[in-house]
Amino acid sequence: MGATLDQRAAALDVLSRPLRDLRISVTDRCNFRCHYCMPREVFGPDFEFLPRSALLTFEEITRLVRIFAADGVTKVRLTGGEPLLRRELPRLVESIAGVEGVTDVALTTNGSLLARHARALADAGLSRVTVSLDALDDATFAAMNGVGFKVATVLAGIDAAAAAGLAPVKVNTVVKRGVNDHAVLAMAEHFRNTDHTLRFIEYMDVGMTNHWQLDEVVPSAEVLAQIGARWPLEPVQPTYPGEVASRYRYRDGSGEIGLISSVTQPFCGGCTRARLSAEGKLYTCLFAAEGHDLRAPLRDGASDAQLADALHSIWTRRTDRYSERRSPRSSRGPKVEMSYIGG
Repeated sequence: MGATLDQRAAALDVLSRPLRDLRISVTDRCNFRCHYCMPREVFGPDFEFLPRSALLTFEEITRLVRIFAADGVTKVRLTGGEPLLRRELPRLVESIAGVEGVTDVALTTNGSLLARHARALADAGLSRVTVSLDALDDATFAAMNGVGFKVATVLAGIDAAAAAGLAPVKVNTVVKRGVNDHAVLAMAEHFRNTDHTLRFIEYMDVGMTNHWQLDEVVPSAEVLAQIGARWPLEPVQPTYPGEVASRYRYRDGSGEIGLISSVTQPFCGGCTRARLSAEGKLYTCLFAAEGHDLRAPLRDGASDAQLADALHSIWTRRTDRYSERRSPRSSRGPKVEMSYIGG
């Protein structure tokens, strides 16, 4: 019989990286069709998403979170797809927030439904929220989100989150050459002198459907130079080991930005993240080809100790370093879609 949960030693992978962060996709569905994630030509009206019966229930998710927490996880982030499409999500937030050892429960959303749910999420125990917003003008934003969605609704969601006590909100902008790279300064100007942190993300080769090309990547160094030429910046020390964003503050005291540079400055060496798909597959890398099925043993009657042994075994064998080893050949896959396991 496996060890009980409170007897477990912290999990370290082959490269001595601890398990600290768990990202949980609660649905594979989304109401956007961003071309870097769920391009419309693939995820069209006839695309078959997971049936509801395949999704982990809130009770199953919470049980797995307890097991992950016993192996060292302290931060849990809910993702999708678009997580706010999952009904009664605040109930799951409240359940996860009550798990011993979990100190931070966050949410990544496209913001389309955030104004409606921000207060309930905060009341349920949500710690933080990250909103994806790729431009401030409707034409560019529509070109990015693929469904003609308006910027104003997302901005209203950010305001609602702040009013509910979820400030500062992190705002993520994926920058793609020739599509929204002209919008960088406008984004920076809008979020200067606010409590929110704007983070620019290099366009990544996640999944197989976005037809990623290296020449479409805008390096973070280029973004930094562009903003710094307008408003001088200085580096900020990381707030914790393994922080993915390089932080810079405006020298005039008007806030800070972050740069996530998976392509040009890989940070695999500090990666402490595991990802759980909506149907219960565990992925140890954003760029993984295959996951480990936890739903089957979960529904077949495995004990907590047996599930913990399985998790511990998976993590301690982990060797993932995709971004450090990226090559033209590896970028062609196969890799799991980001919409399936979250960002």
